[in-house]
Amino acid sequence: MTWSSYSSYLIIVVLIVLAPGPDTMVMLKNSLSGGTRGGFLATAGIFVANSVQGTAAALGLGVVIAQSQPVFVTLKWVGAAYLVFLGIQALRGAWRGDYSGVAAAKQQRTSGFRRFREGFLSNITNPKVLVLYLSVLPQFLDPVTTSAWDALLLAYTVAVLGAIWLLTLLFFVHRVRTWLERRKVRRALDGVTGTALVGFGAALVLEN
Repeated sequence: MTWSSYSSYLIIVVLIVLAPGPDTMVMLKNSLSGGTRGGFLATAGIFVANSVQGTAAALGLGVVIAQSQPVFVTLKWVGAAYLVFLGIQALRGAWRGDYSGVAAAKQQRTSGFRRFREGFLSNITNPKVLVLYLSVLPQFLDPVTTSAWDALLLAYTVAVLGAIWLLTLLFFVHRVRTWLERRKVRRALDGVTGTALVGFGAALVLEN
């Protein structure tokens, strides 16, 4: 692994990370309903799941999963269903428009694991993340000269940069929280987030 090839890899990863996807929407959903803490915990869950998928791809397990049609299809449907479920939750919040209990909900200690779990499950059940690793990593690895550590470095780069981007968005959300907490704005954002999550879930199912 040379610095030149790693730099080229970084450019590709940054472009991929900056593209809005389910991870971004899940983080925004949790930051809107759970504050900065909620967004951070969802991001932590996404990072852990991303690392797990990257490790699987780097060590060869990802190829086995991707080539096993029953496993891959099951994972695809479970992931799509979970994204749609999260999207419907956000849409219900937008429809009701009742955010009077948000402040109290933020104080519940039991909500922490739920937000981490949402981030983790939304990523770990998304087979497109695994496909991404399996399609990009081999382009920068030479089976003769590179080691498993090189593959892990590339995989974890995706997870780290993805987490940094989500935390940057979370910081921005925190800075404009007063504006975001307006009822009309909040309903609009919940509606957009929910629609996007349902759309990502539907696209995952319809994609060949």
